[in-house]
Amino acid sequence: MQVPGRPLRQGAVLAVTCLALATVMAAMASLNVALPDLARQTHATQTQQSWIIDAYSLVFASLLLPAGALGDRFGRRRALLVGLIVFGAGSALAVFTTNPDQLIGLRALLGVGAALIMPATLSTITSGFPRAQRARAVSIWSAVAGASGVLGLLASGTLLEWWTWQSVFWFNVLLSAVALVGTLAFVPESADSRPAPLDVVGAILAAAGIAALVHAVIEAPVDGWSDPVTLGGIGLGLVVLVAFVVFELRSRHPLLDPRLFTNRRFAAGSLSITLQFFALFGFIFVMMQYLQLVRGDSALTAALFLLAMPIGMIPASRLSPRLTQRLGERIPWVAGLLALAVGLGVLAHLDGGSAYWHIAAGLVPLGAGLGLAMPPATTSITSAVPKSLQNVGSAVNDLARELGGALGIAVLGSMLTAGYRDNLHLTGVPPHVAEAAKSSLAGAAAAGPRVMHQAQDAFVTGLHTSLHGGAITAVVTAIAVAVLLRRRRTPGDRTPCLAPAEPVPCGGRERTDAA
Repeated sequence: MQVPGRPLRQGAVLAVTCLALATVMAAMASLNVALPDLARQTHATQTQQSWIIDAYSLVFASLLLPAGALGDRFGRRRALLVGLIVFGAGSALAVFTTNPDQLIGLRALLGVGAALIMPATLSTITSGFPRAQRARAVSIWSAVAGASGVLGLLASGTLLEWWTWQSVFWFNVLLSAVALVGTLAFVPESADSRPAPLDVVGAILAAAGIAALVHAVIEAPVDGWSDPVTLGGIGLGLVVLVAFVVFELRSRHPLLDPRLFTNRRFAAGSLSITLQFFALFGFIFVMMQYLQLVRGDSALTAALFLLAMPIGMIPASRLSPRLTQRLGERIPWVAGLLALAVGLGVLAHLDGGSAYWHIAAGLVPLGAGLGLAMPPATTSITSAVPKSLQNVGSAVNDLARELGGALGIAVLGSMLTAGYRDNLHLTGVPPHVAEAAKSSLAGAAAAGPRVMHQAQDAFVTGLHTSLHGGAITAVVTAIAVAVLLRRRRTPGDRTPCLAPAEPVPCGGRERTDAA
């Protein structure tokens, strides 16, 4: 329910919520560019550097569902304000520390703020905008969510041309402050008029299970996928999440009703968002290394190269609602996933001397595919839950993005590493030099031009393997979505009615147009 007292200025609300969204999404990727400078000044070990990056995603993903429930109960605007204050304060504190462990803790604090912010941005749109304007607003929100990682890299690369790594955190402070003022000025309060009791046990189980699973996935490329610690962490996370599902099925007021996943559109949206971000963040992780370590581009130049992706993504995301209205959601959604696969397939044929037109030829369809597929997937998730639970529905959407991103970096990163090591055959060099070169392409750079040239060739082979893996994932996702959204033909084949945000016909022929 929207709390009365101020008129809804849709353009201003959309701008503010998208700015808040961009703030937290950019922070997922932006610090990667600053790691070399940060490591020199703080003397952080390789493990500490990894956790300065990953602590944010771990806490962010773990707290999304509980934070979404808090926003539904106590107010989405209030959750947005608190999240922006926490995020801005944590970023400001990070500027004044050079202790790696303290930076890890502060990045975790930023994850707390982000978990409050991100569900509130989408649920403010889906609960406050009228049906006629909602699809367009969600398409813009989706475009911002997809492009913010690249724009964060670009902003960081630009700042680092003149300033140190602290400027990246100052940038966070500036964005969160502007979003905070905009929220106070334009965003109305909305909350559930009759909030259910908080599902404390469900919140604890969800946070613990997701934390264990994401932690194991993040550490897998370091420890190895067959390492007992990795397998144990994944197993523990899955066991706790199964316990969460069992508890939620028996709860009178579940944090997230697992029966929602029997709705084909909700299931298709969740699967699609997860695997889209699997491909996107895995690709960014691989591509930034290729551009800087194989081509020798600067951080700023590498980020500028990636701008071809939002050039395809933004117009496609604006076109997606129109195509959905005319053709139904299935066609643009599946076409977008196939375009994503085409883009990754083109990029999988890069070599050390590829011209920029080859890179752009892959980035444009990749961005356009994401722009077409994200809006219907996002709408399918949020339209499957009632208005009173829009923050939880938004949190599921956001969790799918976070989990997909973590999996993409871990899995495609592991494929890259395996391909690199298997194809790097060094002879005539000391064992310690060979070991350093096999550990990473950056380690090979210190071993001289001959070793570096061989390492670059091996890296490109690993890049081919990982990006082909991403392309195959996108094709499989397209097939799964096409099957889940197929029209039903038999009167007895019914879809469960799950109290969607607005009435959706249930029964013999489930509607497959836009929500």
